[in-house]
Amino acid sequence: MENFSEQIKKLQEFIDKSNNIVFFGGAGVSTESGIPDFRSQDGLYNQEWKYPPEIIISHSFYEQNPTEFYRFYRKKLLLPNIQPNAAHIKLAELEEKGKLKAVITQNIDGLHQKAGSKTVYELHGSTLRNYCTHCKKFYDESFIAKSENSPDKLPHCTECNALIKPDVVLYEESLNQTIIDNSIKAISNADMLIIGGTSLVVYPAAGLINYFQGKYLVLINKSTTSSDSSASLVIHDSIGKVLSQIKVS
Repeated sequence: MENFSEQIKKLQEFIDKSNNIVFFGGAGVSTESGIPDFRSQDGLYNQEWKYPPEIIISHSFYEQNPTEFYRFYRKKLLLPNIQPNAAHIKLAELEEKGKLKAVITQNIDGLHQKAGSKTVYELHGSTLRNYCTHCKKFYDESFIAKSENSPDKLPHCTECNALIKPDVVLYEESLNQTIIDNSIKAISNADMLIIGGTSLVVYPAAGLINYFQGKYLVLINKSTTSSDSSASLVIHDSIGKVLSQIKVS
């Protein structure tokens, strides 16, 4: 088994030889910024709440119990002071140098863009975008945060008073087809695919990697995944630690 320095050397070699890299990331990319993931020991699934988190952030729960939905949403998913970590910063640097062509993320925190990445396909939407369910007026996350002080503790449109909904794909909702199509195209054209911080169990997002036909498939995740056996390189470590070792020329 290769040691860490040998793995980094091989990763650097793959990146140096590639000119169309795509990064596919999950919750593990953001945990190093202090955002809890859903399935780890300290994740949202293991924190006590009135209802299970996967029930609260479902479309039907949002419609039937918006007050409880927003109580959870504001407390657990709105994290305005969180900053990008070493992984986000390195990926933005790789894009700036023309090596990385796209970031495909399952995260909803906007940290890739905050770090400077331009081509980001957000499979599950973003907490930074919120729209009136009636007139579609846009609201930022600070407006949602302040809605805790409203009489019914819900965010209402200032134009038509309808309820505002986050631009986040809830359970029971479909992914945006345009984003799916763009992600498939990016992966299909890539000569290198780096998968980081994801257990590859959430579908349909995890199925996107089946479109990769390039040369180097790299998996960086603390735990094993179902695709480890088919990868060119597997590194079981933190994504920030790994990518911070990479030099971009």
